[in-house]
Amino acid sequence: MHPAEQHFQYLTRRHFFGQAGLGLGSAALATLMGNSAQAAAPSAAASPGLPDLPHFAPKAKRAIYLFAAGAPSQLDTFDYKPKLDELFDTDLPESIRQGQRLTTMTSGQSRFPIAPSKFKFEQYGQSGAWVSELLPHTAKMVDDLAIVRTVHTEAINHDPAITYICTGNQLPGRASLGAWLSYGLGSTNADLPSFVVMTPSWTGRQQAQALYNRLWGSGFLPSRYQGVSLRSNGDPVLFLSNPPGVSTELRRRMLDRLEAFNQKTYEDIGDPETRTRIEQAEMAFRMQSSVPELTDLSGESKSTLEMYGDEVTKPGTFAASCLLARRMAERDVRFVQIFHRGWDQHGNLAGDLPKQCHDIDQPAWALVQDLKDRGLLDDTLVVFGGEFGRTVYCQGKLTRENYGRDHHPRCFTIWMTGGGIKRGVVHGETDDFSYNIVKDPVHIHDLNATILHTLGIDHRRLVYKHQGLDVRLTGVEEQHPVEAILA
Repeated sequence: MHPAEQHFQYLTRRHFFGQAGLGLGSAALATLMGNSAQAAAPSAAASPGLPDLPHFAPKAKRAIYLFAAGAPSQLDTFDYKPKLDELFDTDLPESIRQGQRLTTMTSGQSRFPIAPSKFKFEQYGQSGAWVSELLPHTAKMVDDLAIVRTVHTEAINHDPAITYICTGNQLPGRASLGAWLSYGLGSTNADLPSFVVMTPSWTGRQQAQALYNRLWGSGFLPSRYQGVSLRSNGDPVLFLSNPPGVSTELRRRMLDRLEAFNQKTYEDIGDPETRTRIEQAEMAFRMQSSVPELTDLSGESKSTLEMYGDEVTKPGTFAASCLLARRMAERDVRFVQIFHRGWDQHGNLAGDLPKQCHDIDQPAWALVQDLKDRGLLDDTLVVFGGEFGRTVYCQGKLTRENYGRDHHPRCFTIWMTGGGIKRGVVHGETDDFSYNIVKDPVHIHDLNATILHTLGIDHRRLVYKHQGLDVRLTGVEEQHPVEAILA
C-alpha cells in the first residue's frame, strides 16, 4: 500500500469525531481518509518505500552530504579570479552590483571595496580545475569531482537559506531532503535508521549560526522519516544504553508491555503517530546492538585511520564523522548528512577560513578515497557545499592580509562525486568578480533535483499531498537535473 494512503487509513472514525472540534479543516481532511483502521504497519526499518520508486534505474543507492553551514567563500576556495588583484580596494562597479539586495550588515557601508583572495591557486588534474592552497587534499581528487561554480539561491540570510536548501522552502515546516528519501525509497538496513545526522566540532570562528532539528525533520511527512542525530558524547543516541539494573531481557519485556499500551491507545484514538512511537521503540531496541558496533573503530586498519588524519579517533570531529559515514555506507544507511559549522567569515577570514578548510580537507578526501577503494563510490553519491556564497567586496576593515566577506546568494560553489555523477568536470562560469553568473546557472532546486535523479527519482513525481497541495522538495517552478554533470 502507498504510505500516504496507509497513513490516512490508520485514522479511525473515532479519531475523526474526537478531532471534529478543530474545525472545517478536520472535516475536509476526513473526506480523504476513509473509515477503516488498519492492522499494525510494517516497521519503518523494513519499509520498501513507495511502490513506484525508483522511477528509473538509480546510479546511486545512498548519499552522503557534507554540509558547510555558514557558507564557504567560493572566491577563496574554487572560483579563481586573478584580475581582482589589480583592483584591490577599488569600489565594486555598480554595473556589476546592479542594485541587488544586500544584508543589513553591509548595506550601510559607505563603499564596497574589492577584496581579492590572499590565497594562492593552482590548476589540477585533467579538468584543469582551479583550487586554493587551503584545500591541498581536495586538489588531489579533482578528477573524481564535478565542481559546480554557479549554484544560486534567493535567500540572503542563514536561517532561511539553510532551511531552503535542506527542505526546499525558506519557511519552516517542510520535509528535509533526507526525510523525502526515507519516505520515497525506504530503508535497506533493519537495524539502523535510514537517515542519520552528525554535527561535528569545528575550529574556526566559534560564534556559529545555530542548527535546528527542522533541517533534518520530516515536516508534514510522518515523523518516522525524520533524521536521527548521532551524538559524540555519551550514548551515540539518547537513552540507547540500559540504565543500571535493567537487563536486555527486562528491556524487552518493558517494550512489549509498552507496545501493548500503545496499541490500545492507537485502537482507542487512531493517531498514526502512535504507530510511529511503536516502530521507534523497536528500532531503538535493535540499535542497542547495531550502533555500538557501528561506532567501534577498533577494527579499522592503521592505514585507514591515518588516511583520515590525526583527529579521526577523537569523537565528534569532522574526521571521525566522515569515517562513520563510510561505515554507514557499508551498512546501506540511505542518507547521511554531516553539518560542519563555522563557515561564516564576516571578518578575520584569513585567520578562520584556513582552520575550517583544515577541518574538512583531508577527511573529505579520505572519505572519497575510502569509498573508492572499497568499491562503494560507484553507488554512493557524495556532496559538499553550503547555503550561499560570499561577497567579493570586504565587510569591515580591508587589508592585503585580512578581510571579511558578507553573504552572497547570486553564486557559490559545490562539488559532487560518486554514483551518477560525471567526474573531472567544472560546470558553469561567473563574471570576473564572482558576483553574477554568466553561463550555466544552477538553482538550489536544480541541485536537489540532480541529487534525487542519481537515486532514481524524478523530482516532479515525488510528491506528498499536504493542505490540499501536491508538495515536492523542488517546488512548483520548472527545475531540471543538471544534465551536464550526470554520468
